Amino acid sequence: GGRVVVTAGPTREPIDPVRFISNPSSGKMGYAVAAVAARRGAEVTLVSGPTELADPVGVEVVRVQTAEEMARAVDAAAAAMDLFVGAAAVSDYRPATPSASKIKKGAGDETLVLSRTPDILASLGARYGGRKDGPVLVGFAAETEEVIARAREKLKSKRCDLVVANKVGGPGAGFGSDTNRVALVSAAELAEIEGPKERIGEAILDWILPVLEGRRPRER
Repeated sequence: GGRVVVTAGPTREPIDPVRFISNPSSGKMGYAVAAVAARRGAEVTLVSGPTELADPVGVEVVRVQTAEEMARAVDAAAAAMDLFVGAAAVSDYRPATPSASKIKKGAGDETLVLSRTPDILASLGARYGGRKDGPVLVGFAAETEEVIARAREKLKSKRCDLVVANKVGGPGAGFGSDTNRVALVSAAELAEIEGPKERIGEAILDWILPVLEGRRPRER
């Protein structure tokens, strides 16, 4: 009966009409969380960047392209949600001035000036972090080194309840894989889980349930 918002997939930040900045995220982890939550009886909104995945059964899917569009879609659903799971690989930067026409190849190098994109999790943490009547906030951290330490930093700086951390580049884990190896990092706990991404989704929701039960009901 809870209301869940999940983000998934990459974002695409346009350089010009034919080029963009993005990353290899397939969206499989976020789609798995959304599917598991729906099977457990939640009302689920999945805000998805560009993927080739089919819509999970029983889930409302909102398709977006850019980080700005994803931030607006999450903000529109935030007031009613009990749980937010930020599994998307949101681009941290976008071209400051995208070209309206294709940039033609010249003889020399080009310089691309980048601007920060909205930090969706930080914005939600600033709004709801620490509130007993606020939604549970779950972030993801894909790192190449010092995985647990950086996950703990993110847990604190973004004011979320749980960070799901994994090391990028290992076999059978990370972008594009059907399986994953992650650490669930909270203020008091550290648990390591591996297996199919739906199993990871089950483990995340299992962790969240007692936290949700300890929150005061949210006003709709």
